[in-house]
Amino acid sequence: MRVELTGLDETRLFAEDVALALKPGDCLCLSGDLGAGKSTFARALIRAVADDPELEVPSPTFTLVQSYRFRLPIAHLDLYRIGSPEEVDELGLDDALSEGAALIEWPERALEALPEDRITFGFEGLGDSRAVTVTAPSGFAARLARSRAARQFLADAGYGSAARRHLQGDASARSYETIRSEGREPVILMNSPRQPDGPPIRDGLPYSQIAHLAEDVVPFIAIDHWLRAQGLSAPEIFAADAAQGFLLIENLGSEGVVDADGHPVPERYGLAIDCLADLHGKSLPPVLAVGESRHRVPAYDPCAMQIEVELLTDWYLPHRRGAAVPDAERAAYFTIWQDLFARLQGAEQALVLRDYHSPNLIWRGDREGLDRLGIIDFQDAMIGPSAYDVASLCQDARVTVPEALADQLLARYIAARRAADPGFDADSFREAYAIMAAQRAAKILGIFVRLNKRDGKPGYMRHLPRIEAYIAASLAHPVLQPLRFWFTQAGIGEPES
Repeated sequence: MRVELTGLDETRLFAEDVALALKPGDCLCLSGDLGAGKSTFARALIRAVADDPELEVPSPTFTLVQSYRFRLPIAHLDLYRIGSPEEVDELGLDDALSEGAALIEWPERALEALPEDRITFGFEGLGDSRAVTVTAPSGFAARLARSRAARQFLADAGYGSAARRHLQGDASARSYETIRSEGREPVILMNSPRQPDGPPIRDGLPYSQIAHLAEDVVPFIAIDHWLRAQGLSAPEIFAADAAQGFLLIENLGSEGVVDADGHPVPERYGLAIDCLADLHGKSLPPVLAVGESRHRVPAYDPCAMQIEVELLTDWYLPHRRGAAVPDAERAAYFTIWQDLFARLQGAEQALVLRDYHSPNLIWRGDREGLDRLGIIDFQDAMIGPSAYDVASLCQDARVTVPEALADQLLARYIAARRAADPGFDADSFREAYAIMAAQRAAKILGIFVRLNKRDGKPGYMRHLPRIEAYIAASLAHPVLQPLRFWFTQAGIGEPES
């Protein structure tokens, strides 16, 4: 890839694009003559990762290495003054790459000591204009191409010179950026590349199709438009490229529904319950328009529920035991769930947003009524038991919801539903709530272990004790007695220490 940069602003923007493509382990080697722009580019990249345009970025010419502890740790090295390639080991490059990325100026002084999968940025030119030739392994090349495509999408939407800053990533390939442009309110870039189908695992279908996971941004657009039409605060979509998976959406704010110590704010969780009660009283058309196309909202059927609870026996239980689950034990587990899913056939059905918990809820205290709660994650929405999202909130996977507060929220929801419909069956709902709470907890236990073992994301493991406590509470309902017995036999009676 060759990039022409006609001024300092273009160098800054390109550095931002590269910064958003970086991952731990990336070793960027900056080559070129004095004055070709290596240090200018390095400073811009470091400031972009730091989200601080005024950050002091001293040259590492004399210190040899400058380290920065940001969201993505950065080590900035200058090898011009080293005496031999062996000195690179003393600079801690291996340690730096194990947790972050490295920028290396004058890499020619020690090429044999640098990683074979290094990424080379060759700078040419003098003054403010320059050209950069990028030579990189396929993984980084694809990430940079994706980042450059996002920049072009922003340019087409009138934000070509805007500052891009990492906002968050999640357990999927989806990521978000804050887009800042002078004189305009910040907006959000959703970067959601289309997910290719994985290998067939059952009946010729991949996991994503069985579990009805969104494979592109069309479901998000469809559900977003419908939620907004119902008076709920989903973000406005300002620009979309469904083919590439880019959306430019409204920034609903940054204040969440938990306090500074990470504890649930009862008032805010109460409003979140009110939003669900309102949503579940509405009828959702099974097919929603998305421009000239249509999105059929899938059913949260027993096949989807089953493939999700299997994550517990495929990932979580082997993690606890250090051994695979015997076939007979798995079969007994599946039979219990099949009986429970059969009981859900008569449960109330509604739009299930599927990830209705604290990371995806925004508090907007300057608004009134239900508009005070922003809802931002619903691309995997299905039609299924209304109890699922209530359980998702009351047993928040990322925040410990005290049992007393969960009971209050559940009672508040039931009261609201009864007020709108005196025929609302509270007992049936509580049974469905217990089943869906246990089903969701079983799924999440497996997902968090899988994220650690398969995807190299260990941070989710700290949530396991919370989810274990939630599933233990759910198993107290009489309808789950057979599952409670299976868990006891499986040795999952107490949370893992």
